[in-house]
This record gives sequence, C-alpha cells and structure tokens, in this order.
Amino acid sequence: MSDDPKDTSNPAQASKKSVNVTELATNKSALKGKKTDIQNPELWDFPMNYPLSIIGHEGEYESLLNEVKLILGSQFPEFDLASIEVKPSKTGRFHSARVNLYLTDAEQVNALYASLDNAKTVRMVL
Repeated sequence: MSDDPKDTSNPAQASKKSVNVTELATNKSALKGKKTDIQNPELWDFPMNYPLSIIGHEGEYESLLNEVKLILGSQFPEFDLASIEVKPSKTGRFHSARVNLYLTDAEQVNALYASLDNAKTVRMVL
C-alpha cells in the first residue's frame, strides 16, 4: 500500500480526505454575518487604538486618498484627516494609506470594513 495521501485505494487515507473536506465545509458555514464582520468579538478589547493600512489599486494614489478621507471623515468625525500617511510600495506600483483609529465597539469595526470593502480604489486592508 502507498503512503501517498492522494492515493484513494487506501480506505484510511480516503476517509481522512473526506473528513477534511467535511471540516472545511463546517468551518465555512460557521461564519456569522457578513464577510467583513468581526467573527470573534470576545477577542477584541474595546476601547482601543487600531492601526490600519489601506492598500489601493495600482495607480490610484489621489483617488485612494480621497475615498479614504470620505469614509473616515463620515464614520469618525473627530479623526484628524491630515494624519493619514500615504506611502508607495517598494516598487511604487501601489500606495497604502496608514491611519491609527480609536475604536470603541465592534459595530464601528464592522461598518468600517464594510465601507472599505465597497470602496472602488481599495485593494486590501491590513
């Protein structure tokens, strides 16, 4: 018999493979809410300072900055928009807007990530 995990002639290996697929399906369906919602709010300690890097699509420097300012200005009126740092990537193809936000509850995080997910100029948020 082969020890190759892809070898389905071994019943023990085949059942392991089906268990893993089942586990993945179970874990995927266990997600609550939208893809941008916090999945484990009990792990967050509010209120907190929250550093955030918002990476824009290639060549979107000005429009990324404007869109980030609109989102942050509407959701965090006390936030100083002048404190946003925009830096190019090593190659200069992409730009990231870096901010440090003061968050008081999970709903703020969910709303922020939902808005950033809908933003046309945002590629990724870290």
